[in-house]
Amino acid sequence: MKTKNLYYFLFLLVLLITWSCSNTKFLPEGELLYVGAKVKVIDSLAPRKERKTLEKEFKGILRPKPNSKILGLRVKLYFYNLAGEPKKEKGFRYWLRNKAGEPPVLFSQVDLGYSTELIKNYSENRGYFKARALADSTRKGKRVTADFEARPGKQYRIKEIKFPTDSTALGRAIAATQDKTLFKTGEGYDLDRIKAERIRIDARLKEQGYYYFGPDYLKVQVDSTVGSYETDLIVKVKDETPNQAKRVFTIGKIIIYPNYSLKDGNRKIRQLEKDSTAVEYYHDFTIIDKEKLFNPRIFDRTLYFHKNDLYNRTNHNLSLNRLVNLGTFKFVKNQFTPADSLDNVLDAYYYLTPLKKKSIRVELLGKTNSANYTGTELSVNWNNRNTFKGAELFTISLFGGLEVQMAGQNNGFNVYRVGSETSLIWPRFIAPFKMQSSSGFVPKTKATLGYEFQKREQLYALNSFKGSYGYLWKENVRKEHQLNVTDIHYVSPNNVTDLYREQIVLNPTLAKVIEKQLIFGPTYSYTYTNTMETSKKHTIYYKGMFDTSGNVAGLLTGSDIKKGDTTKVFGVAFSQFVKLENDFRHYMKLGPESQLASRIIIGAGYGYGNSTELPYIKQFFIGGTNSIRAFRSRSIGPGSYLSESENSSFLPDQSGDIKLEMNMEYRAKLFSIVKGAVFVDAGNIWLMHKNPDKPGAEFSKKFIEQIAVGTGVGLRFDLSILLLRTDLAFPIRKPYYEDRQRWVIDEINFGSGSWRKENLVFNLAIGYPF
Repeated sequence: MKTKNLYYFLFLLVLLITWSCSNTKFLPEGELLYVGAKVKVIDSLAPRKERKTLEKEFKGILRPKPNSKILGLRVKLYFYNLAGEPKKEKGFRYWLRNKAGEPPVLFSQVDLGYSTELIKNYSENRGYFKARALADSTRKGKRVTADFEARPGKQYRIKEIKFPTDSTALGRAIAATQDKTLFKTGEGYDLDRIKAERIRIDARLKEQGYYYFGPDYLKVQVDSTVGSYETDLIVKVKDETPNQAKRVFTIGKIIIYPNYSLKDGNRKIRQLEKDSTAVEYYHDFTIIDKEKLFNPRIFDRTLYFHKNDLYNRTNHNLSLNRLVNLGTFKFVKNQFTPADSLDNVLDAYYYLTPLKKKSIRVELLGKTNSANYTGTELSVNWNNRNTFKGAELFTISLFGGLEVQMAGQNNGFNVYRVGSETSLIWPRFIAPFKMQSSSGFVPKTKATLGYEFQKREQLYALNSFKGSYGYLWKENVRKEHQLNVTDIHYVSPNNVTDLYREQIVLNPTLAKVIEKQLIFGPTYSYTYTNTMETSKKHTIYYKGMFDTSGNVAGLLTGSDIKKGDTTKVFGVAFSQFVKLENDFRHYMKLGPESQLASRIIIGAGYGYGNSTELPYIKQFFIGGTNSIRAFRSRSIGPGSYLSESENSSFLPDQSGDIKLEMNMEYRAKLFSIVKGAVFVDAGNIWLMHKNPDKPGAEFSKKFIEQIAVGTGVGLRFDLSILLLRTDLAFPIRKPYYEDRQRWVIDEINFGSGSWRKENLVFNLAIGYPF
């Protein structure tokens, strides 16, 4: 069987090479296929490492780019040729040619003269002022390579940086920025760095009131006569800079139009300004709104500018960000104009267009979860913005959904969910003591009440009630906090079937699912991410969560379940525990359309006082579509323990107090909307204490020997509105096998039907796993 698979592989390889060779047969008469450029820097004045860097940079700026390759073959070009000329602008042939494929890049599109000028200009912008370049081409059959020979010479380096020394206020302000200059003596001349330095200086000046100044009013003169391959950089203000740009401005009047209409524009504004009933004065603000839609206090909390403040860009942007983040305004427009009667004074105008106060939104969602359930959810959301004229958001949501077991599990245990949630968000901190946030994001106080009825077909039903009160705030675009001062959950089961009770006999863990649970206490989470910075090669995401319940109540009542001294509320023993979970992700960009994504999750929880363990809904689970994809959801662990329900094909429900999970996935675009992935997942869960019913489940110093490992490949279909993910995975290490027999790589046999049935796991999901 393995020999047969090798023949298939060799046949596919020969077929792919044949495809690649056939691409030139479809070229127009007299045309040649451009297959790329080679750049050689042969100047001996530059070190070898510097020459290699320049060769890479020169090659990156050359245009056009040759046809893209996949595994060294121009598959997209083959698809283009295979499709031929479609008769209609639709259908499979049109899609194959214009979406999956790409037209040939012809050598006639290559301008060698223009490319040599690009190389010379780029060299001069990098300080190689005596650069030369030559171009030629090499033809092999119907393929042509462009060959470039660059002689950049020696790079000019910075000898001295000179800032203004005059006594004007602007000159002194520019000179004061020198401590943070981007220029460094000894470094090579770089035009891009000069442009960045002008922008940096302008940003510093904006913080000091120079509202009308701009980077174009600065010039950096280059004096290359100061030494051998050396240059001085002299920062100057251009002579043609207008006087207005040289002056510092303060804030005068602050006028706010909270009910501004883009349609009516200035005509309505002029009418309102003449109506004394429409004008309201509050602190330093003039608010013009006949309908009095908003309490003036929200502008005092939101706007950073006050009368006589020195203009600065930070407060300018923070004010705009806060107005946008209120979530009440559809459009936010800001304008600064010179005051009519005072020099060096700016009047600030804010034109705010409100969203509709009341709205209904209906959403139909496709969803998946870690338990390998896939389904839909319909939700209806009614919003009332500006509920109490303070930009509050009141929301009532009704939802219902169906989730079906996927990924080869035993079908029939479908989940039906219906429920409702009500929330009220205030755009400020509401607390007994004063709390402030100086970021560009409005801090929020949120209160929530919710109910959900969940029915798991043929098994049981659960009634869940929840309520919370807490705060959400962001330090900046990267850092976010959420603190729930109180977070209450109450879960009550009903309609438990005989089938489920029979399974409890085989797997006592399942009894936890239908226990009554009462959880109340504070929770906190912190999130940091810079994944939105797409230009970075390395980006990270981190979320840390701290969860606790019943600790004050347990301390006051002296509850100790080990002594039989438990405290109940409404007939239910409340949970007492602490729990900490960390989720760290790293993304490394390998190319324009490829990356290496990694994740590690470490979590632990400890029940004490009124509880011996974590309540079921707070315990850790592992396996499934967003976890270790080679194993069924919740089927791994704890430790080396194997549940009897695993062999009965009944839904496993293993949980633990400790979790360790590691994932690594290589992602790359294949063609059009199709992306591919290769991944490895590893991890397990453990119990904090030894359980005689679950041998091998407790955490010990041998925990590494109990790690489950799986691997696989997947396809992702990026449909813009959603990303559909398919993964095919199989285990390579099974923790419930005997010691020294847990690695099962030698058992892999794709040709065996029994092996495939037992080991291959297909996952269908929406979105990336991490």
